[in-house]
Amino acid sequence: MDTEVARTFLLINETGSFKEAAERLNVTQSTVSARIKLLEETLGRSVFNRSKAGVHTTQAGVQFLRNAEVMVRTWEQARQEVALPQGLRGLIRVGGQFTLWEHFVLKLIPILQKSAPDTAVRAEVGQPDRLSQRLLDGMIDVAVMYAPQNRSRLVVETLLTDKLIYVSTDPKVKPGQDPGYVMIDWGPEFFVDYAAAFPGMDAPLVSVNHGPLAMRYILENGGSAYFPVRMARPYLRRGRMYRVDAPEFSRPIHMAYMSGAADTEGFKYAVQGLREIAGRLGGR
Repeated sequence: MDTEVARTFLLINETGSFKEAAERLNVTQSTVSARIKLLEETLGRSVFNRSKAGVHTTQAGVQFLRNAEVMVRTWEQARQEVALPQGLRGLIRVGGQFTLWEHFVLKLIPILQKSAPDTAVRAEVGQPDRLSQRLLDGMIDVAVMYAPQNRSRLVVETLLTDKLIYVSTDPKVKPGQDPGYVMIDWGPEFFVDYAAAFPGMDAPLVSVNHGPLAMRYILENGGSAYFPVRMARPYLRRGRMYRVDAPEFSRPIHMAYMSGAADTEGFKYAVQGLREIAGRLGGR
């Protein structure tokens, strides 16, 4: 069976919409319908019930779901491994949220190179929704992020809980009355917590979706923001930043991978390495 048929089935099952699946695949809706017709003719069963209320997976579709996931993952793994340089036995693909790249993925790569020298490493960064989809599509094996999406199809393990604290280059700044405050995107839960802690506060003039970039900006230009303790600690110790008396927030950091992921040597070392990195960060 064409893997694009299986991929199309998975997207419809996830979104509940032929139209949205077509948009994600960048094909016409008629192409999506033709693929599902071919699948149903091949299986001899209907995999979706269509109604005005939407699209729902049939019992046969539910039974096919796991096979479709394995099919897509196996194909993507084979396609990438065929392109490996001679002498390498395997490939491990890791992903990390932008803000977590430096403290997790960047530290994981040398661990993998030392532990599994005959395994190639491919790493990428992204936001949780993209990383989660890449996991579901079989394009990456394990990822570290704040808020994995589509958790029902992912194994999610909490590695560490970040404590976000308010810090500033000005020791006299007052939270909620700070024109130099920089809003950092720590995820939707953070925005909810922040709005509740500082109701009615004007929108910040500067917003950044990458923590290390925001830190660099503030150190060079002055200002304040919420940062994880692990990120702010070196600057607090050197007196370059000051902790402000303000509400604190928690953000759990997760490791995610597909249920039934290939139990390869590279995968084992990646999971073990991320746990070790989290343990060191948590012990500081």
